[in-house]
Amino acid sequence: MNQSVIATSAPFSLSLRLALCLLPSLWLPAIALFLSGCATKSPPTMAEIHQQSGTLTNFALTNAWRAGGAPGLAVDNWLATFQDAQPNALVAEAVTNNLDLRVTATRVAQAAEYVEMAKAALRPAVNLLGTGGLNMGGGDVSSALQGASLGASWEPDLWGRMRYGRNAVQATHASAMADYEFSRQSLAATIAKGWFTASETWLQREISDGMIQAARQLVTLAEKRAQVGAGTQFDVATARANLANIQDSARQIRLAHDQSLRALEVLLGRYPAAELEARHDLVALPGPVPTGLPLQMLERRPDMVAAERRVAAAFNRVGEAKAARLPRLILNANVAVIDSDILELKDDFENPTGGVGGRLIAPIYQGGALQTQVRIRTLEQERAVVEYASMALRALSDVENNLAAGQNLLDREPFLEQALSESQRALDLAQTSFRVGQTDLRAVQQEQLNVYEARLALLRVRSEQLAQRVNLHLALGGNFESPVTLTQRSE
Repeated sequence: MNQSVIATSAPFSLSLRLALCLLPSLWLPAIALFLSGCATKSPPTMAEIHQQSGTLTNFALTNAWRAGGAPGLAVDNWLATFQDAQPNALVAEAVTNNLDLRVTATRVAQAAEYVEMAKAALRPAVNLLGTGGLNMGGGDVSSALQGASLGASWEPDLWGRMRYGRNAVQATHASAMADYEFSRQSLAATIAKGWFTASETWLQREISDGMIQAARQLVTLAEKRAQVGAGTQFDVATARANLANIQDSARQIRLAHDQSLRALEVLLGRYPAAELEARHDLVALPGPVPTGLPLQMLERRPDMVAAERRVAAAFNRVGEAKAARLPRLILNANVAVIDSDILELKDDFENPTGGVGGRLIAPIYQGGALQTQVRIRTLEQERAVVEYASMALRALSDVENNLAAGQNLLDREPFLEQALSESQRALDLAQTSFRVGQTDLRAVQQEQLNVYEARLALLRVRSEQLAQRVNLHLALGGNFESPVTLTQRSE
């Protein structure tokens, strides 16, 4: 109660003085009961979640990855390992302007406001009520009284119902923050892979332009041979058809390059005009990536942290539903100044007046609704645990698949380099034979096509290595910049 208001007010009525005398005897025991009330239980730890799922206990999460991997924790600032400043600038631009990421950020802000609402429910509420008007009836027609009332109410959280609710929304907020962080990491990975793809398609254009030039030279050579009688019109027609096919492929590659640029521009929040300038070579593949252990991955991947926090939120909702079956006590107090031009107040009525009181709400029979709510919340918790286990298995599979795929790409590269070298040698021999009349044009075109395909295959593998490296960093929970603290335990 506001003592400064009391000091400046008119003498209290007897009921108010009695209320002030009884206030310590009513409120202080309630406060003591609140402070000694049931403490909320902590949500299950990650190890307990693994145990509850019944799936992640079938194998050891502390062993090394089956597909290999270098020892050590996953790399942070992995974007810088590619030694290219442009992806860093593009990621910074995308984090600021990407519309999908901004939608996710709004969800985080909403979750934070729900936390504040849940905290507010634990605090006393103070309201000022006033009523009155002119004698001509301009006041509140439902009352003949004029005055003002200052009231306060507070519900002691005896059984932890509101604290469980607060803990649930805090866990939901932490889950939203982790989802936002995973969206940031995924956006950075998509930008990096899109940048490498743009470089790959630019190099494909360069290869196709070289093939067009070589095909034109074959057309010229075939025409000259036909003019001197060393060749036929069939060779000329074949050379021209080959040139047209290569030109058609070049147009498709140009379209693919423009589309890769537009996809990047959309992620950056730019107009998709295919005006972004791509790098004209592929960056070098960085050295081996430290992979750590499966358990470490589950503890640091933002999407797994989000799933673990959803389990915590579901756990607290169970506690909230169980506590809702128990009695509630609501305490209130008020001070009021009342007057009336119509009604005659009692002779002993004095302003201001006030009092304290309480309200007990004890659910006796609700048709089974409260118990059903407990079962519903319990099933939601079980579902959250199973969903966590399902996500964990997919995350483990992501890492194992990326490790295996990365090693496979490294193994393939020497074979493709040898294939390109031999194809180029075969093309040189075929061209020499064609010039001296020892072979026909079809042999040259076939070897030319083999060289073209070998160059594209080698380029594709090197580009896939870069994309696979990015996927591995994302799967391991590596951060493209400085690490971010994601976990947020309940109060």
